[in-house]
Amino acid sequence: MAEEKFSIWAYSPSIPAAAIFAVLFAGTTGFHGFQAFKKRSLFFIPFIIGGIFEAVGYVGRIIAHNNQTSIGIYIMQTLLLLVAPALYAASVYMTLGRIMLHTRGEHLSPIKRTLLTKIFVIGDVFSFLVQSGGGGLMAQEKSQNLGKNIVLIGLVLQILFFGLFIVTSLLFHVRLQKNPTAQSVDAPWKKYMFSLYFASILILIRSLFRVAEFQGGHDGPLMKKEVYLYIFDSVLMLGVSVVFNVVHPGNLIGSRKVMQDSMPLA
Repeated sequence: MAEEKFSIWAYSPSIPAAAIFAVLFAGTTGFHGFQAFKKRSLFFIPFIIGGIFEAVGYVGRIIAHNNQTSIGIYIMQTLLLLVAPALYAASVYMTLGRIMLHTRGEHLSPIKRTLLTKIFVIGDVFSFLVQSGGGGLMAQEKSQNLGKNIVLIGLVLQILFFGLFIVTSLLFHVRLQKNPTAQSVDAPWKKYMFSLYFASILILIRSLFRVAEFQGGHDGPLMKKEVYLYIFDSVLMLGVSVVFNVVHPGNLIGSRKVMQDSMPLA
C-alpha cells in the first residue's frame, strides 16, 4: 500500500473569498496611506505595513488554489496573515501614548508613556518574531508539531500583552475622566479611546481563535474548514482597519499636531 503524502492544505482555498478580502484590505490600506501622509502620522506606518501583509496574504491564497503542493506559497500566505495583526497592534499601542501626550495626562497612566510604548511594542515585536518562526516550521510534516507549539507561544504572548494594554487603557481613561486636564477638556479623546478598545477586542478575539486553531492542529476542525478563518480572522481584522479609517488618530494626534501642541508658550 502506497504511503499517504502529507497534505499542506486541509481544503482547497477559495478564490472568490480570497479575492474579495485582498481587494478590501488593499482599499482600506491605501486609504490609510493617504490619511497617514496627509496627517503626518508616521507612527501609523506599522499599521499600513500590516494591511499590505493582509492584502498580499490573500493574493497568496488565490495563487495557492492552483498550487496546493507549493510549500513556498503556503508559508508566504500563512506568515503574512499570521503576523499582520501584530503590526496593527504596534500602532494601536503607540496611539495610546500619543493620546496621553495630547491630553497631558501621562501622570494618570499606571505606566509612564515612554515606558508604555517600549514595553508593548517590544513585546509585540517579540511575539511577531516567535509567530513568524513557528509559522514557517508548520509547513513541514516533521516539524509541524514544533511549529504549532512555537506559534501558540507567540499568540499567548500577544494575548497577555493585549490584556495588560486594555487594563492600562481603562485605568488611564477612568482617571482622566475623573481628573480631566486642561488640554483634555476640549479634545475629543474619548472617541479615540473607544476606537482603541474596539480594535483591541477584535484583535484579542482573533488571537484567541488562532490559539484554538493551532491547538487543534492540522487535523482539527478549525483548520479543516476555511470559513472559520474568514469569520474569526479576516472579518475581524478588516473591522480593525476600517474603524481607524473612520476614526483616524492622525486627526487628533498627527506628528505635526503633537509638535505644535508640545511647543512651550513664550
